[in-house]
Amino acid sequence: MKYGLLMSSILSLSFCAPVHAEEVKANIVDKYKTVTNSTPTTQRICFDVEVPIYGNTGNGASAGDVLGGMIIGGILGKGISGNDQGAAAGAVLGGMVSADKKQNRQQIVGYRIENRCRNETTYTTETREVYSHSEMSFSYNGYVHTLRFQK
Repeated sequence: MKYGLLMSSILSLSFCAPVHAEEVKANIVDKYKTVTNSTPTTQRICFDVEVPIYGNTGNGASAGDVLGGMIIGGILGKGISGNDQGAAAGAVLGGMVSADKKQNRQQIVGYRIENRCRNETTYTTETREVYSHSEMSFSYNGYVHTLRFQK
């Protein structure tokens, strides 16, 4: 419809022209553009992971460890204070310090395998040429005219 209307307009211009009117020639060219579409695809990916196992190491302080700490603490307490009360306080502190040093500690004692999964999205890209518009060029009275239209 648009094409026919356009041609009739051009032809009417040529009939209304003076007697020395030139011949009207039209050239129609279809124009295309590139369109890119991305399509997401999600897939589940699973893999094995080593997970540490924690355990207690050490057995705690033995009676000998605590006694040794108390003796050393008592000697230092008496030496610093010069009396038996300082020796008693030093012995208590020495026993506490040696018991604390031998406290159970957590450490990695092995590994277990766990299966972990995650979703991963990838994109597929498609590029294609599609119709954009048409251009008609014609020369009339020495001037070149260009019209853009869609079919």
